[in-house]
Amino acid sequence: MKKLFCVILALAMVLALAACGGGKADNGEVNVYNWGEYIDEEVLEQFEDETGIKVNYTTYSDNESMYSTLKNGAAQYDVIIPSDYMISRLISEDGLEKLNFDNIPNYANIDDAYRDMEYDPQNEYSVPYMWGVVGVVYNKTMLDYTPTSWDVLWDENLSGQILMFDNSRDALAIALEKLGYSLNTTDEGELKEAKELLVQQKPLVQAYVMDQIFDKMEAGEAAVGPYYAGDAVTMMEENPDLDFFFPEEGSNYYVDAMCIPKGASNKDNAEAFINFMCDPEIMAANAEYIHYSTPSSAAKELLEEEFKNSPISYPGEDVLKRTEVFVNLPQQTLDLYDSMWIDLKAS
Repeated sequence: MKKLFCVILALAMVLALAACGGGKADNGEVNVYNWGEYIDEEVLEQFEDETGIKVNYTTYSDNESMYSTLKNGAAQYDVIIPSDYMISRLISEDGLEKLNFDNIPNYANIDDAYRDMEYDPQNEYSVPYMWGVVGVVYNKTMLDYTPTSWDVLWDENLSGQILMFDNSRDALAIALEKLGYSLNTTDEGELKEAKELLVQQKPLVQAYVMDQIFDKMEAGEAAVGPYYAGDAVTMMEENPDLDFFFPEEGSNYYVDAMCIPKGASNKDNAEAFINFMCDPEIMAANAEYIHYSTPSSAAKELLEEEFKNSPISYPGEDVLKRTEVFVNLPQQTLDLYDSMWIDLKAS
């Protein structure tokens, strides 16, 4: 009887597919908004093939530009992948939908270490995507020493060859860390010191960049720049003259997570996408392609040895103990960040 039921069910599925033109079912679409260089596009194709849901995929360069796009209402998205502090901000502004975890059973593959995070303490609005640490990528042929400190970004001998983050939170964080302050300080005096340090650096800077760093560092057009560890591995594969380090003063540890913006048109499809991205095989394939760190031990076990044991993608406790996670800052401090950054770029 069980076999007969399965045959009938299979026949019904064939007939349903035939009614749709003999191909996969058309189950609508999902609009995904993610960082640049942050997904294996073959994974998107596999999702479309397995679900019949079309992925409309676009990218942003940093959390702040993503936030601005959402607030301006310029486009409608179903899945976004912001960082920890930005998730906290969006939750506080009622900017995210609560997730229906009945539709995301693969959430079980996320390690406990990445649950109950400060930015989403009740695990209601987000599912971790990747994590990592900020450091410095540099060209070994263009430096006559091995750097260990943020000081290299202020090295006058590298004038015109230094790249710097093109967003206020990351750039000011580096200056704060160089000064020995918390990257979450709300002290106006400390922030002004950090801004002054960036003013001193500006004449040495070739360009303020985000994804543009790939082309510049891979082509040997710049000597040094700060960036995210996973992307540094990608650059190093393209140019063997490049190397990477985590500054001795400390750095930013971050978790990026998948969320659904308030009012998303395709919430069920968004949850289907999030669930798919949490399959261990998919997480492993994606992590190997982009070189970021997976929040799933089940996925990590599937990685090739060179990725599983990478000291850049998976730094040890000696590095992690010097890191700090961004938190959502008070509006008064955020306004100060904005005015300082506008001032710096205009000067």
